[in-house]
Amino acid sequence: MDEPGFFVETCLGLFQLKLSLLAHLSTSDKLSIGRIICRMAFIHYGRNALRKIVQETKVKSFDCPLQLLYACQGVRYRKLEVILTKNIDKLGKAGQTVKVAPGYFRNHLMPKLLAVPNIDKFYHLIKEQRKMFQAEEEEEVKVVRDGREDKMKEYESAAKRLDSTPLTIRAGINALKFRARASKDEPIEILSPVTKDDIVNEVVRQLNVRIEPENLYLPSPLTTFGQFEVPLRLPKSIPLPEGKLQWSLRVKIRGK
Repeated sequence: MDEPGFFVETCLGLFQLKLSLLAHLSTSDKLSIGRIICRMAFIHYGRNALRKIVQETKVKSFDCPLQLLYACQGVRYRKLEVILTKNIDKLGKAGQTVKVAPGYFRNHLMPKLLAVPNIDKFYHLIKEQRKMFQAEEEEEVKVVRDGREDKMKEYESAAKRLDSTPLTIRAGINALKFRARASKDEPIEILSPVTKDDIVNEVVRQLNVRIEPENLYLPSPLTTFGQFEVPLRLPKSIPLPEGKLQWSLRVKIRGK
């Protein structure tokens, strides 16, 4: 039964070197010959020659003294265990140990400092950093949650103020139409119609609440004196008081 051998094509022809010939050589001589063969093959045929060496000899990449050469030239190599330093989608979270291809680690993860090799030195370093950052993250989440709750309370307080406090707007009388009224029961028209922008400005001045014109449901400007209830369009996340179906703003228009 023939022993497996290295087969390497070079520009000088086909050389066949049986492993049995290497049995009487020292370890250093074997490594030297192996390096020369790999170098000659790669110079002439590149990575295809290295694949041929692996196929013909059934040599495993992790049994070869030149593992880095295998990893760098595209020959299949077992995956590396690395520790992630940041959260990466579809791969893992910071601090987790995952297996990745050598090329992915070498070309993407390592240059961007997204991962480090899974060795004791880096493992303990990442572990200590995660302890420190975890406390900061928990504190940040707590602050954000508290901030949102405070913001919601502020919105609810503003909505209650808008709903409970009447807004008074003074306007002039349209004298021409006042004289032309058919009866005293007919509404008295004002000189200038009250628009959404007018109401928004008065809300800021009188109630110290900032709203947008889009928060008011007012299909057309108010043109007469009297009291009006203007529906408010506020976020649904603001809870309504019990028994109330909608927030609204009471607007009273009176003469100057």
